[in-house]
Amino acid sequence: MRSHHPLLIRLLTHNIRYATDSPFLGEEKWAVRAPRIVGELRFNSAHCGEAFICLQEVLHQQLIDILSGLNGEHEGAAGEWAFIGVGRDDGKQAGEYSPIFYRPSVWTLQEWETVWLSETPSKPSRGWDAASIRILTIGLFQHRASKKQLVAMNTHLDDQGATSRSEAANIILTKIEEKSRGGRLSLFLAGDFNSQRSDDAYLKLTGTMSSMKDVQELWSIQEGNGYGHTYTFTGFADDARTIIDFLFLNQASCAWAVHNFGILENKFDDQVYNSDHRAVVADVAMTPVPFPDSSVKRNSKA
Repeated sequence: MRSHHPLLIRLLTHNIRYATDSPFLGEEKWAVRAPRIVGELRFNSAHCGEAFICLQEVLHQQLIDILSGLNGEHEGAAGEWAFIGVGRDDGKQAGEYSPIFYRPSVWTLQEWETVWLSETPSKPSRGWDAASIRILTIGLFQHRASKKQLVAMNTHLDDQGATSRSEAANIILTKIEEKSRGGRLSLFLAGDFNSQRSDDAYLKLTGTMSSMKDVQELWSIQEGNGYGHTYTFTGFADDARTIIDFLFLNQASCAWAVHNFGILENKFDDQVYNSDHRAVVADVAMTPVPFPDSSVKRNSKA
């Protein structure tokens, strides 16, 4: 039986900083940061079964560490958490992932894919003036209890190439239209966009030709600035203060409501940065049009 009641969902996006053997001044190695990141994710998803965790700059071993940390004693095939995503360099395990974590007991994965943000989006490739290969991870999920469907997207745009960021925004907008079935399905987009609100990529994603709305902007209209910090990127010395990490919601044939918004701390009393980015978290509610069940289709490129 399908429910028409609002479905409460927690969204979290965080660039966790890839595991490097040559850390910056003020940066600890992954072995030190890992338990802090896992603790952050567990704490901020513990009381919402419908939570989605979207991460960036995740190398394969970091992925394994995080999945193991989230699942704890439930590690394995029947673990509490699962993920979708691939390494961007080869579509398998090489290079950074932009994974989406979810609970299979709450959400049924119906289909998923990886899109490369380049002139050849169906295969591993670097686009335009990008310094690195960039990807978009997409999943279609159905809520087991209510039968409501949701499209989840997670990305990490290039930090060097302005043209690549702008062109990537065009690809993402095309995928939003396609995967939301012209706005019939609810959809969220998370990620590190390496774009401030004045930059072309952000303006495209939130412009008149887009259905997407910045969650923080929606919350500000309702309640003000939200919990926590203003900036999402700090570096490892609090000397690089910008807002480049965002959550977006589409304006589909449903009602989205933002119930809470915050930008979390990335350093506590021990003075260890868990990342050079801060996590962005929102509690949202959707009342979408449900669609019939469909079988899971795996990404042939994965």
